[in-house]
Amino acid sequence: MALKYDDFIESALASIEALLGGDYRLSKRAIALCLLQEDPDLERQVKEQEGPSYSSIQNIVAQTRAGYSQPLYQIIAQRRQQEVRRIVTLAATSAAGPREGFAERLSRVMMNPITGVPILLLILYFGLYQFVGVFGAGTVVDFIEGTLFGGWINPWVTGLISAVIPFEVIQDLFVGEYGIITLGLTYAIAIVLPIVGTFFIIFAIIEDSGYLPRLAMLIDRLFKRIGLSGRAVIPMALGFGCDTMATIVTRTQETRRERVITTLLLALAIPCSAQLGVILAILSGTGQALLIWGAVVGLVFLLVGYLASKVIPGERPSFYMEIPPLRLPKLSNVLTKTYSRMQWYFMEVLPFFILASVLLWVGDLTGLFDLILRGLQPVVQSIGLPSETAVAFLFGFFRRDFGAAGLYDLYSSGILLGVPLVVAAVTLTLFIPCIAQFGVMLKERGIKTALAIALFIFPFAFLVGFILNRALISLGVSL
Repeated sequence: MALKYDDFIESALASIEALLGGDYRLSKRAIALCLLQEDPDLERQVKEQEGPSYSSIQNIVAQTRAGYSQPLYQIIAQRRQQEVRRIVTLAATSAAGPREGFAERLSRVMMNPITGVPILLLILYFGLYQFVGVFGAGTVVDFIEGTLFGGWINPWVTGLISAVIPFEVIQDLFVGEYGIITLGLTYAIAIVLPIVGTFFIIFAIIEDSGYLPRLAMLIDRLFKRIGLSGRAVIPMALGFGCDTMATIVTRTQETRRERVITTLLLALAIPCSAQLGVILAILSGTGQALLIWGAVVGLVFLLVGYLASKVIPGERPSFYMEIPPLRLPKLSNVLTKTYSRMQWYFMEVLPFFILASVLLWVGDLTGLFDLILRGLQPVVQSIGLPSETAVAFLFGFFRRDFGAAGLYDLYSSGILLGVPLVVAAVTLTLFIPCIAQFGVMLKERGIKTALAIALFIFPFAFLVGFILNRALISLGVSL
């Protein structure tokens, strides 16, 4: 006896079967089911054999798909699973097994929206905010930047370079305002490295525990609203470490549409670990400021993702994922993963900081740097920021974490506080992808898509900053 579906699908199957006149190896009902589930091979075969009547079959399939909020292949698969469970219940008996353990109960709790969201918030609070933001970007950065580099290393190196190199222009290349040591290495090692390191530790713990697949199941329903599946949690989570690496990992997604949407959201609204840590550090003193930043960036993420899912053509995502058992993270695994990622940071990211310092030195020497800054200053002033903020945005062209470190300097010196600080944090988070990420976007998505993403993000980030600044001022918000 054939498996029965709901009346709407059964009516569509009957209509398609009546139109099928070709010679197929499968039954007409099986062909109709495959057409409803978007089987590309059978679609080509039916189109060849049915000729003019194929357009009528297409109309029936399209009307049936339009009647459901979920893809038809999911609805058909769910109905089959229901029937399998019914048959198994009637035909099989099972002896009482061992009692469900704590890990299994916790696993279900993590995937239930009612209990899973509070668990996620606790992980974000203690893992990212307290450990990365407060400890990594606060305590550790203060010691390394203020005591080691500010008090010992930079003064000693500056004296050494001044004594060895008689030319001031060459001295500036190493220890000047944009020097390789006093700016590039200081930012990379004293500010960014502690933040990246603490993030890598937390991410390794979460990864080794088996929590990521459960997070994917938890947010799958939300992600489907923005054209993605729960599988996108993997590149998104990696994006909080490094958006460049995460853009490469989008290869794991099934459809081109998913890969484009994920790449857009990574470039726009996912701050890398250093950027996130710096923002948590500078906003942690005021809970209201941190809440505004998180709410605006989260809203932009969902809004742009939803609109992109409506504009970008392509197949809807399906989602199946094996759920591994929960376990206590092994210290050896955590240390090995952290070490390998820190090694990657030094090999891949540190050269960009040095290159950025050299380019800034050349730009300052030739006057090109001042010219670009003068062009950026009216833009940042239009969203309520002091003109000095243009430097941080210029740094952001080279690397997001480089720009975040510049923002940290402005905050530490008291130039950027209150509402302008929140506006700057939001705008810099949404700012165009850095050189490394843009290069990977060119390779992975092609020049047209990469340019379209960058050209959209640049004005959009400042538009959001402008609206946020006006809204906070109009509401009389004081931070």
